[in-house]
Amino acid sequence: QVQLVESGGGSVQAGGSLRLSCAASGEWYSRNCVGWFRQAPGKEREAVASLYRSGRVTYYNDSVESRFTISQDNAKNTVYLQMTILKPEDTASYYCAADSSCAPFTSGEPRYWGQGTQVTVSS
Repeated sequence: QVQLVESGGGSVQAGGSLRLSCAASGEWYSRNCVGWFRQAPGKEREAVASLYRSGRVTYYNDSVESRFTISQDNAKNTVYLQMTILKPEDTASYYCAADSSCAPFTSGEPRYWGQGTQVTVSS
């Protein structure tokens, strides 16, 4: 069983930065791909970024590319989302997700999910 625990959310002014962390546990082959989704109030959930355990990044949402960076520390079983130049439209609940492959991320349905962490960006 895979468990994912997010941390690092908070409130920040526009232009600021935050780093989200996703601590993962459970069999590594079931979390071979880890990524981030977000959902703002009244909007559909959207994929933000994902990468394989090998370090290969498979996806960045166009709206965050060049501002957000996904990375990992396999020794700590942790995936990070470094968010810079934050905008009010980045305000959302951010969820860490995992699966054995990154393919389910394109349909928005990876098998394992964290509980989410709130990011609020004020103008």
